[in-house]
Amino acid sequence: MSNVHILNENRSVFNHFIAEIRDVKIQKDPLRFRRNLERIGEMMAFALSQELSYKAVDVSTPLGIATEQLIKDELVLSTVLRAGLPMHTGFLNVFDRAGNAFVSAYRKSHEGGEIEVEVEYLSSPDLGGKVLVIIDPMLATGKSLWLAYQALLKRGTPARVHVAAAIASTQGLEYLQAHLPQDTHFWIGALDKELNTLSYIVPGLGDAGDLAYGEKV
Repeated sequence: MSNVHILNENRSVFNHFIAEIRDVKIQKDPLRFRRNLERIGEMMAFALSQELSYKAVDVSTPLGIATEQLIKDELVLSTVLRAGLPMHTGFLNVFDRAGNAFVSAYRKSHEGGEIEVEVEYLSSPDLGGKVLVIIDPMLATGKSLWLAYQALLKRGTPARVHVAAAIASTQGLEYLQAHLPQDTHFWIGALDKELNTLSYIVPGLGDAGDLAYGEKV
């Protein structure tokens, strides 16, 4: 799976950020939780940048000309609201000239445990020929992200797709691999094997949106 990048499999300071968003004691500080998601986004953005296309550009300095390899792809960063906002900020800190798209998708529970996902809001620039990065901190079943992707296609067909998740389930990853374009790259902080009956990732971290912004009614 050369297009699946699981960042905590390599020992680095990145693992500290994953550990802290999982830790029930540290989770009690929403500011730190949001900042850790932001830092995860920044480090993922750097890793993802190594898979982009580059071109040589001459840069004038006070003493001469330096030739640097600069990104030639046009990026659009897309976030599934609301939990994705801190990670989105981290990506935008790195790709500061990227376009931005926002999708609202929510889960409705029905009797018998069935869960339905609905998309109710979309704001996006033209995606035609762009590199689309879909950011969602918790990739559980993968269905909300798939619906978000389908909604985004109303704004054009991207040249390439990247998916970024702080924590993903094996089930959600496999679902998206079967549904998204074959050359999609997945950037995952940590991969967990289990989903519970409510479709929460185990051990996961709980509800990222509530931890970042407070419980919802």
